[in-house]
Amino acid sequence: MISTTLTTAQAMIPYSKNLGIVWAIVIISLWLLSFVGFLLIDLTQFSTVYWIAIVLSRTFLQTGLFILAHDAMHQSLVPSNATLNHAIGKFAIGLYALLNYDQCLRNHQRHHQIPGQVGDPDFHDGSNPQGLSWYFRFLRTYLTLSQMLVFVTVVGIGLVGSILVLQVSAMNFALVWMAPLILSSLQLFCFGTYLPHRHEDNLIRSAYYPKVISLLICYHFSYHQEHHSYPNVPWYALPDCKL
Repeated sequence: MISTTLTTAQAMIPYSKNLGIVWAIVIISLWLLSFVGFLLIDLTQFSTVYWIAIVLSRTFLQTGLFILAHDAMHQSLVPSNATLNHAIGKFAIGLYALLNYDQCLRNHQRHHQIPGQVGDPDFHDGSNPQGLSWYFRFLRTYLTLSQMLVFVTVVGIGLVGSILVLQVSAMNFALVWMAPLILSSLQLFCFGTYLPHRHEDNLIRSAYYPKVISLLICYHFSYHQEHHSYPNVPWYALPDCKL
């Protein structure tokens, strides 16, 4: 199990435990509003610059959904209410890509128990851990065949229904949902798995960017050594844990 008890050092890190649910409301609300809003407007009237801005902003919010679910797995989203904490986590991971929260929780627990070792679901023990094979193994760990079939079915129904009923174009669908989801998975893999865990000595590394950059690239998960040292500290407080 991932420990849900703060160490003395963690308890001294200054952050408000009430901010988790505030951030959850903000991120989920912005994701839903931007999803519906951008999906229903005619994006062909905008230039490529606006398309890029839409994709990048939606990618940031998409990644935020996974970060919320991740904090819920560590009981740091709503520390005072385990039921609400995990309920929000399940909702966020469902919005993200219809992932199974309980399965993700089990995999993440194993990752924290034996990071960078054989048996760690996020660890690539193949002959070419520097290639895309690690990324695809990462995807297979969190998206089983049955979940993939469900996801493809839901996406197919959503696409056909949106086109026929709401007159949404396939381009809107791609820019607002599919492209951000793919980019978000790459973002999470790059900054949450590959860069911090790719070292041959199995030691976890952090990268210290300016706080605004750290926030934008992956919600401060470049502070990855800090996350493994203080797993119950929420994402927004990780810069204050700098080792």
